[in-house]
Amino acid sequence: MSNTDFALAVEDLTVSFDGFKAIDKLTLYVSRDEVRVIIGPNGAGKTTLLDLICGKTKASAGSIKFKNEELVGMDEHLRVRRGIGRKFQTPSIYENLSVFKNLEVSYPGGRSVFGALGFRCTDEVRARIQAVAEEIGLQQNLGMEAGLLSHGQKQWLEIGMLLMQEPELLMLDEPIAGMSARERELTADLLRRISKNRAVIVIEHDMDFVKQIAHKVTVMHQGKILAEGPMEAVQNDPKVIDVYLGH
Repeated sequence: MSNTDFALAVEDLTVSFDGFKAIDKLTLYVSRDEVRVIIGPNGAGKTTLLDLICGKTKASAGSIKFKNEELVGMDEHLRVRRGIGRKFQTPSIYENLSVFKNLEVSYPGGRSVFGALGFRCTDEVRARIQAVAEEIGLQQNLGMEAGLLSHGQKQWLEIGMLLMQEPELLMLDEPIAGMSARERELTADLLRRISKNRAVIVIEHDMDFVKQIAHKVTVMHQGKILAEGPMEAVQNDPKVIDVYLGH
């Protein structure tokens, strides 16, 4: 594959905070239709990497290309418009609005103050909300106040809010933290479904969950990539066992 065929091509990416290299000459390629899981000990630079991709943190050096367009130097909101969606660890949903409204305000054009004032919930928007609600398993809960959802359902709603924008790269930071076993299973199914036609990057600590969802696993350590490949190969890599899985 040439570098232009990847949804995301990160090359020689470096970010230093006061001389400390949190990410050190990191290179990573993620295909469309791929669920890539990033694992590694705390402080490995996993969340920082997502911050760099979405534009929350500025790179010191290197390149981040999304669909072959350079992101380094591009504002965060422009990256969202290009099709990059990011979910943080704590869900940021509108608790006092219905599930339907949460999805509606996430529709592109429904976001800005001026957009919201002139925004009409057209049939097209309704159809999109319906489709996303089905995808995240909340079609029965559209009229419900979002604050009343279970913890897992809130996480799915937030993923749904990102899906409303039809991102081509979706980044999720520990999406199953605090979920029940059943919710974890449903989340694995959800991630498998939504990785069709888009790249999904997940940071996760739960190895059983990683096994269920990952097409490929990237192990980070001290801002670098320690190992990469299918879960079986990574699990049996002596370096990985030494710095991460052995503890």
